[in-house]
Amino acid sequence: MTKSLACAWAKDNIQVNAILPGWIDTELTRAARRQVEGLNEAVLARTPMGRWGEAEDLAGAALFLAGAASDFVTGAAIPVDGGFAAMG
Repeated sequence: MTKSLACAWAKDNIQVNAILPGWIDTELTRAARRQVEGLNEAVLARTPMGRWGEAEDLAGAALFLAGAASDFVTGAAIPVDGGFAAMG
């Protein structure tokens, strides 16, 4: 969807990008960790940075996409996941 909209709206100088958050420590994911046996260990084992993300970890990507530094960026999907996606 990001790529399709980016292509469709580029002529109107509208950029469409996505931030792909990994496992972020939130109230919801804390509850999931209490309810799903082994979830915490599985996430940590697959995340090269060895930790759950925090909401603040998403800020850099959001600021980049909101600022002039990304004026020629469209159709991008930026994973902010501590390397989770890189593990395949």
